[in-house]
Amino acid sequence: MGRTGSCYDNARAESFFATLKKDLIYRLPLSRMKKKELQTRIFAWIEGYYNKKRRNTANDGNLPPLLKRDAYYRQLSAA
Repeated sequence: MGRTGSCYDNARAESFFATLKKDLIYRLPLSRMKKKELQTRIFAWIEGYYNKKRRNTANDGNLPPLLKRDAYYRQLSAA
């Protein structure tokens, strides 16, 4: 996240938070949840779904972030 007035610096962060809200936050009964439960749900969503399963159009082949990283390191070690 960059300086004020430079929206392009913040594009990835804004996109991530928009996805978090659409995929998780807006679907939860927030008024009935405790803060710790919400934190746990967000952590589980990021680690269990976003990083490992959700397709990411910014990556070649639409791979999730962790799969893209694994492919990158496999390519490095093969060279």
